[in-house]
Amino acid sequence: MLVSILASSFTVRVGLPLLLVFLGMGMLAGEEGIGGLDFDNTNLSFFVGNLALAVILLDGGMQTKTSTFRVALWPSLSLATLGVVFTTASVGAFAAWLLDVPLIYGLLLGSIVGSTDAAAVFSLLRNSGVKLNERVGGTLEIESGANDPMAILLVVMLTGLMQSADPLTVWAFLGQMVQQFAIGIILGLLGGKLLLLVLRRVPLIEGLYALLIISFGLATFSGVNMIGGSGFLAVYLVGLTVGNGRIKQLDAISQVMDGLAWLAQAGMFLLLGLLVTPSSLLTHGLQALAIAAFLIFIARPLAVFICLIPFDFRWPERFYISWVGLRGAVPIVLALYPVIAGLTNAELLFEITFTVVLISLLLQGSTVPHMARWLNIIVPPVPEPITRFSLIDDLESHHSLELYEFLVQAEGVRIPLSIVQNVPSATVSTPQLVSLVREGQPIVVNADTLLKSGDRIWMLLHPGDVNDVAQIFSQKASGSFLLQNFFGEFAVRGDAPLIDLAKVYGVPLDGVDPQETAAQLLQRQLGKNVVVGDRVRFGNIRLTVRQMDGNQIESIGLKLQSK
Repeated sequence: MLVSILASSFTVRVGLPLLLVFLGMGMLAGEEGIGGLDFDNTNLSFFVGNLALAVILLDGGMQTKTSTFRVALWPSLSLATLGVVFTTASVGAFAAWLLDVPLIYGLLLGSIVGSTDAAAVFSLLRNSGVKLNERVGGTLEIESGANDPMAILLVVMLTGLMQSADPLTVWAFLGQMVQQFAIGIILGLLGGKLLLLVLRRVPLIEGLYALLIISFGLATFSGVNMIGGSGFLAVYLVGLTVGNGRIKQLDAISQVMDGLAWLAQAGMFLLLGLLVTPSSLLTHGLQALAIAAFLIFIARPLAVFICLIPFDFRWPERFYISWVGLRGAVPIVLALYPVIAGLTNAELLFEITFTVVLISLLLQGSTVPHMARWLNIIVPPVPEPITRFSLIDDLESHHSLELYEFLVQAEGVRIPLSIVQNVPSATVSTPQLVSLVREGQPIVVNADTLLKSGDRIWMLLHPGDVNDVAQIFSQKASGSFLLQNFFGEFAVRGDAPLIDLAKVYGVPLDGVDPQETAAQLLQRQLGKNVVVGDRVRFGNIRLTVRQMDGNQIESIGLKLQSK
């Protein structure tokens, strides 16, 4: 693990997924590597893999904002259920033909590689250096957190069917699916609410809060599994509920949880890499390569395009979602089910699955940011504080006060006079300046103070004022060529009348409704689930959604274009 972490610095620079380092290091430590460790304990690997996946999903849920559900919930659920079934069926049929085995054997392989991997998706999307629009990013993250139950159900059902002579009925399968999802959802949400209550009421040493969340999440995961529900779905919903709850320690907890999630990922991939024998992968390497190519270029895109038909996704967004169908630890852990069950040729399934995962991480994992730029689905990052501490969070009166640190990215900007002259008081009605730190030293601030790039400003704010204040100190970023080129040179309010824009910019007035606003035009043409970055053309101007407040378009970027 030490060597893997040190090697990660190099791999990130060359664009390789960090998870691939841990997998490769495990293989190097194995019986055919320089470590020479003979490890073949599938039961231990299965146990550790499941616990690690639970921790990863718990952390992933905590980092997923419920606001993304507005545009991503139903597409994600479609991909997490029907998408997994379509992928299983198509890959299963192709694998059965290619390997010359019974169809049920091919379907078992298809169900093993049928779901995307939460560890790989969370890791690569959040460390890729690009910001996806909310519709695409939210869909990929929620899908990867919610599709494990369907894949596990298919693998368990098909494995049991191959062991038993009793036929599997469609009703039995649907009953199991409803049971898994219903128990997982209900107990996951209830468990998250209970954990929030405990976090708010039970005083602990600060370092213990993250351990409390981990232990509660794992207890929920195992308990739900024991009574026939989906533990993976439940633990993801526990994290989602806690991450979107109002607790003072959330920032400190998130930092510790992030480290524990990385520990879980590293340990899991190292152990799975240690379990495989590299030479055995070459035996059926060509078949595994063909199955991986079919999965990446045919099965996954086909499933995505079918599942997203009812939803308002642009074609580049559909292509990107199909491309980021990353396979990782989940398929490898699922491939241990047939091995533990003692099925014939179970080792073949494991070896092919491992090779498919390697190809997916190498090909898809290393191109995540490049494909986003090529398909033009990224949005410029929003200026935000670099540090936050919650000082007051009164849930009953809805009164919040937080201390924020901002990094100045502009030269020659003055702090607004209203902030400089504001005297700290018990009731904060406007932002209050606490300190300006330059080159590690606090300096006196007055109305004539000019800010320098690299200054750090500490302020007391209500959470609702953060975005506006961040813009003040990030004028370099907000005025950059990237932002101007993306959003446009000007910004207008969402309720700006279209007829006024038409008169100012020379757009023909024929067909323009005098009562319609710019926001209404965008929503009429794009559908109700609009996100930042969506755009339409209005005569010789391009309108781009710049800022949202829930479902309402607050600000629109305007860019003049040639006729």
